[in-house]
Amino acid sequence: MTYHYKTKGTCSTDIEIEVEDGVLKDVVYEGGCNGNLQGISRLVKGMPVVEVMKRLEGIRCGMKTTSCPDQLCRALHEMGY
Repeated sequence: MTYHYKTKGTCSTDIEIEVEDGVLKDVVYEGGCNGNLQGISRLVKGMPVVEVMKRLEGIRCGMKTTSCPDQLCRALHEMGY
């Protein structure tokens, strides 16, 4: 399943997520800190969604109440995880 998520409160503007059988197959961020977001995408590729959410949910960016990794988790929640 491929899902498109419009981020809120971060420098990145969109996330495209591909999940198959509860495993993240691909994550592509639009905008934001390109190098860091490529790193996050590569690190979570192949991980179970539940593990990604355990590790990344609630991370904040500076004084913001969210971050690009946290927005990924919010998108996964919208997908039903």
